[in-house]
Amino acid sequence: MKPTPCSLLIPILLLLLMSPGSTQQSLDAIVDERIKEALQGLECNPPAPKSISCTSVTNSGKLSSCPSGTFVTGCACGYGCGSWDIRRETTCHCQCSVVDWTTARCCRLI
Repeated sequence: MKPTPCSLLIPILLLLLMSPGSTQQSLDAIVDERIKEALQGLECNPPAPKSISCTSVTNSGKLSSCPSGTFVTGCACGYGCGSWDIRRETTCHCQCSVVDWTTARCCRLI
């Protein structure tokens, strides 16, 4: 996971809090001021919340693919097979020698 400017904010804030400041202000005021200073110039605006839409696609055999625009978030296999992998982010592949069906859970952000 790559560090982002927002994830680096906590160590920066801790360092800012350790630097000497005016003793006549309350601690809350000092913390608020330091946070505002640290946030200036950073683009930490989170994206608008999205919702997720999911559907299941079941096929006979060892493969089940998601429709265009959706991605596999999980797989299920018949005959109690618990060994599967995801191919090209859109296809479930059951790895057991005997499988009668495969289900792909397909989701997209809307």
